[in-house]
Amino acid sequence: MTFFAQLFITGLALGMMYALIAIGFVIIFKCSRAFNIASGQIVMIGGYLGYTFLIPLGLPVWLAIVVSAAIGAVMGLVIERLAVRPLLGKPALALVMMTIALAGALDGVAILGWGGIYETYHEVLPEITLTFGAVSIPPSSLLGLLVSVVIVAALLFLFRFTKIGLAMRATAEDEPVTRGLGIKATFVYAIVWVIACVVGVLAGILLGGVSGVSPPLAEIGLKALAVVILGGLDSIGGAILAGVILGILENLAAGYLDPMMPSGGGLANVFPFIVMLVVLVFRPHGLFGLKRIERV
Repeated sequence: MTFFAQLFITGLALGMMYALIAIGFVIIFKCSRAFNIASGQIVMIGGYLGYTFLIPLGLPVWLAIVVSAAIGAVMGLVIERLAVRPLLGKPALALVMMTIALAGALDGVAILGWGGIYETYHEVLPEITLTFGAVSIPPSSLLGLLVSVVIVAALLFLFRFTKIGLAMRATAEDEPVTRGLGIKATFVYAIVWVIACVVGVLAGILLGGVSGVSPPLAEIGLKALAVVILGGLDSIGGAILAGVILGILENLAAGYLDPMMPSGGGLANVFPFIVMLVVLVFRPHGLFGLKRIERV
């Protein structure tokens, strides 16, 4: 039972990080009806930024997070202005292709800037632990859980109780109507990309603190896609719940199923995609996504 509880708690922390990435994915889809294929690369860049500020530059953790978030905001503004805005009014496929190109560009940035080398920085994170009987949460997982919960709560407040959140929800629902009401779609898209990039960068710092950072960390974007499909493509609450579910299930698979595999492991890495396939077959709109019916 102790082993199960340990896997459950660390899986919860992992799931909240997945939820962070999925939220950025969802808000872009809600506003543009297009997938951000580069979400994993944004997370990877966040991990490398965390390493740069914490190890070579030796900044305090809180300052490294603030500076990384600021860089993420600038990155979101640049992407929206130079890559997204020229595609407004174009088919959603054009934006998807742009994010594929963006993913390749960010991969190149990681290789040119950091050599694509595997780096770690968990040793400089605060040594805070939480113990429940025989169950203890590792410092990196606990920090990731606490920061993720705070960020998710702040985002939910932003979406529900602020004018910016109202403008984002209105634009996602009916952009032509919101333009008629005086809401600038370009402003909303800029805010959406800033939020997505900042959240992705912060998630990258947290994930890098747990497992290190290298170019393969960008594959986390595919797991975020599985989270989004499970929760519902246009549901922020669904993304949070689905992230927690998949994080816990992945950790349980690593603890219980991987040792039973002839190769000694690997099932946990593909487990989110198995769940995604099952969801696509039996409930394509996800747990909380809107079920749309088109009549021809």
